[in-house]
Amino acid sequence: MASQLSRIMRPDDANVAGNVHGGTILKMIEEAGAIISTRHCNSWNGERCVAALARVERTDFLSPMCIGEVAHVSAEITYTSKHSVEVQVHVMSENILTGTKKLTNKATLWYVPLSLKNVDKVLEVPPVVYSRQEQEEEGRKRYEAQKLARMETKWRNGDIVQPVLNPEPNTVSYSQSSLIHLVGPSDCTLHGFVHGGVTMKLMDEVAGIVAARHCKTNIVTASVDAINFHDKIRKGCVITISGRMTFTSNKSMEIEVLVDADPVVDNSQKRYRAASAFFTYVSLSQEGRSLPVPQLVPETEDEKKRFEEGKGRYLQMKAKRQGQPESQP
Repeated sequence: MASQLSRIMRPDDANVAGNVHGGTILKMIEEAGAIISTRHCNSWNGERCVAALARVERTDFLSPMCIGEVAHVSAEITYTSKHSVEVQVHVMSENILTGTKKLTNKATLWYVPLSLKNVDKVLEVPPVVYSRQEQEEEGRKRYEAQKLARMETKWRNGDIVQPVLNPEPNTVSYSQSSLIHLVGPSDCTLHGFVHGGVTMKLMDEVAGIVAARHCKTNIVTASVDAINFHDKIRKGCVITISGRMTFTSNKSMEIEVLVDADPVVDNSQKRYRAASAFFTYVSLSQEGRSLPVPQLVPETEDEKKRFEEGKGRYLQMKAKRQGQPESQP
């Protein structure tokens, strides 16, 4: 089972340099994944449901997309467990003047089917038919790995980003940023909770502000580490999306983004952590070449600890890229 979305990139999809926002691409990726997984989960003649995004694996932005190009987003279901669906998505950009196409993104998303009658009820997923037994075994390994990673992230320290008066340039406090958003009907699914793509777009927007404040140049999304959706965000909530720089290499910046939801119309529920992720940005010159970024100056012990953790993730991913070159679909 596969599906495809296509859309031309408009000026409001891009930054001032004409590069399409990473959040715009992430939103399209999630829309394609939601369509195919919801369609599959309703292929049985049982209780009707809608697929909710639970996790997005690491996503690399292999090539920038520009205004006027057409984004082709294709999605395919590659594995199902009893209560979840794995969807793999590829994004191609097309220059409609020359016909040139190139791969810009690959992503893996996990969805769970929620009943239309009861949003807290997770339904069973119809199984898929695999052409090879190895496909099911490989999918089960990916499922167990993401399940473990989700649990580790869920119980990570839930601290918040605090403002600092008169911060020094190149420090964490100097570039940290927050965005406050009231969740309205247009942000939500049939259940009345926020689309995962809407949340990811807001997260990318905040991460971009942090990166731009830090290096004061044109910046683009290079990759997104796994995005974990810890809890649903309901219509009427006020969400605070906070971003802070955690690590810089010579030419990249890692930014942690946290999403907290405040159910202002429900006194019975307290503010809670809804989602979290690490975004990586790079700085570009006017000609589109990669530029060195100012080195982050961690001040507190927590900042120094997060810097070392970010360095570890950077070195691990660098070694992985060198050992396993990207394969074309």
